[in-house]
Amino acid sequence: MNEILKLSRSTVEKYLSCPRCCVLDKKYKIKPPSLPFTLNIAVDNLCKNEFDYYRKIQKPHPLFIEYGIDAVPFKHKDIELWRSNFQGIRYKSIEHNYDFGGAVDDVWQKKNGDLIIVDVKATSRNNFDWSETFNKYDYAKAYKRQLEMYQWLFKKNGFQVAKEAYLLYFNGKKNEELFNNQLNFEVHLIKLDCSTSWVENKIIDTVNLLRSDVFPKPSLNCEYCNYLKKRWQLSIT
Repeated sequence: MNEILKLSRSTVEKYLSCPRCCVLDKKYKIKPPSLPFTLNIAVDNLCKNEFDYYRKIQKPHPLFIEYGIDAVPFKHKDIELWRSNFQGIRYKSIEHNYDFGGAVDDVWQKKNGDLIIVDVKATSRNNFDWSETFNKYDYAKAYKRQLEMYQWLFKKNGFQVAKEAYLLYFNGKKNEELFNNQLNFEVHLIKLDCSTSWVENKIIDTVNLLRSDVFPKPSLNCEYCNYLKKRWQLSIT
């Protein structure tokens, strides 16, 4: 019997974008360099604090009213656990012997009981256009997959989940005339029609790869693999 394999939402996303990087990360603990997005973390925390206020009084956030969403922030004893990066919401498969999880940013509940899964993002662009971003950049499609994986987790934990999910995007205004030690944001609430039908198969594919002796070839579109390839080619000339 294989030892239970613990993996995160980001592990499956790595598998989808580059199986080689997934193996390097999970099996060999070799991770690409990265920087902490401290401003994004600050926006996340402030946003969560605000939703927690409306969660406590069980009233709709003003955004819900503005966008016609008949819901309130979901009040549940495990909300902090689900939002914890070190735990999140998890599902254990006995059949395939894995423990899969991810940390959500927030959860809202509609009048009919359906849960709406929400993820908070921060950026700073002169012209924010989600449709253009989604069609042009792979990371935007990964945001949608992220929400779909979270939806799947809630379903597996016995919750009734809405088909739609939301990205709450804060776009920092960088062309203001005066700074005054304040960063102002445009707020964009983006509704995504989601499907979880693909999630379980890709989790199982990821588990099978990590349990195998296969070492995948570099992905053609992986920026890290391409960087290392070019660096290696230069070093041997």
